[in-house]
Amino acid sequence: MEEEGMEMKKLGGYGGEVRVLEWETESGAAEETMLLWGIQQPTLSKQNAFVSHSSLQLRLDACGHSLSILQSPSSLGKPGVTGAVMWDSGVVLGKFLEHAVDLGMLVLQGKKVVELGSGCGLVGCIGALLGAQVILTDLPDRLRLLKKNVETNLRHGVRGSAAVKELTWGDDPENDLIEPPPDYVLGSDVIYSEGAVVDLLDTLIQLCGPQTTVFLSGELRNDTVLECFLEAAVKDFVVGRVDQSQWHPDYRTPRVVMYILVKK
Repeated sequence: MEEEGMEMKKLGGYGGEVRVLEWETESGAAEETMLLWGIQQPTLSKQNAFVSHSSLQLRLDACGHSLSILQSPSSLGKPGVTGAVMWDSGVVLGKFLEHAVDLGMLVLQGKKVVELGSGCGLVGCIGALLGAQVILTDLPDRLRLLKKNVETNLRHGVRGSAAVKELTWGDDPENDLIEPPPDYVLGSDVIYSEGAVVDLLDTLIQLCGPQTTVFLSGELRNDTVLECFLEAAVKDFVVGRVDQSQWHPDYRTPRVVMYILVKK
């Protein structure tokens, strides 16, 4: 399957060109998911290529630091709890940010960044190491592990800053999250159920100003859920898919997809 009819252009604060998803028919979201599964064939490649859910920690070199991200594998047994361990999509997004900054495609120094569903905190920690003023958010019961990882990994040599705050999607965000609007919103593995899509998009709409750029990476598990998200997202956002050729060369996998969103 080949990708045809998709315009390549720059979106928001990212300097690379992305494939903009513009559909003339209501079936556009379905066609995008069919295309992804057809081209990348995620089920045929290794799951968890960069992480291990049986380990109590993930070690990763980023931004000249050796990061040690604590995990809680035992929490995976609880329904709906995925943020207690790392997923490939988080590693991919974190290393993509580092790679894009290194190439001059992205500037995070001094920028306000809000991360949604921060989980174990890897992406937000990398953002802070790249100079951003990061606010890492998650549900109340996920904050203890998140705070511990932020404190452990951001003790020395941090160009930016990191704060941890509670945020439930669909609720009104606290004022310091939206005033001023963030320059960037980050999320990895946040598109995981149809039920969460409405609240996630509601929160994105509240967080984003006209100059906000959203980076979302996700595991290709369920085409129906992704289709549901894309179908709803294009009503309020211009959506672009980032080709894997622009990711960090050592952190690419057919099981992950990355999108950029900017408000219409």
